[in-house]
Amino acid sequence: MADAPRILWPGKSGKEYEYWIYPIGSSFKESAGNYIFAKETRPGYWSPCYIGQTINLNQRLGDHEKETCFRRNGATHIHAHLTAGGETTRLAEEKDLILRWQPPCNDQFVK
Repeated sequence: MADAPRILWPGKSGKEYEYWIYPIGSSFKESAGNYIFAKETRPGYWSPCYIGQTINLNQRLGDHEKETCFRRNGATHIHAHLTAGGETTRLAEEKDLILRWQPPCNDQFVK
């Protein structure tokens, strides 16, 4: 994953999370991680369409139930990283980012 461009996504807490940027359709390791389906609004600036976490990035990102929504909202890339620390850590990061960004395709934690 380290060969791709990187981005820092700040959460509502102020913590920043480092992600690597890939085109949608890329293959990933069968490892646990967090991910963001995003669109580039202008060069170097991104807007999240959907934020999630999974125990298996490759399996989850290959066939996602929110694909219609994030495609309709203009997503062209996946921002992803491996996450150590188990499901509790992945869920906390997911929630922190959703609360900050309020992506249009996320139903959980929205106001």
